[in-house]
Amino acid sequence: MRDFFDQAAPAQGRLLAARLVESLPACLTREIARLGRTLRKWKDAFLAYFDTAGASNGPTEAINGIIEMGRRAARVYRNPTNYRL
Repeated sequence: MRDFFDQAAPAQGRLLAARLVESLPACLTREIARLGRTLRKWKDAFLAYFDTAGASNGPTEAINGIIEMGRRAARVYRNPTNYRL
């Protein structure tokens, strides 16, 4: 599955990934077939990786996770001054 990320041309990687997305749902192994159905549902977003030169919102999601962790931890404070700190 990782081979299509290592292709020299994004178009070749996209072609291999599209073939994989179409073939996995027919697999006899339940877990792989389920992965195939999930990838088929997310096909457009999954294949967009090859159209955007590998751009990802991963760094944004990581920062958001840190912010949310701080917000969740701040719920234990009873007054606004301690919350801000």
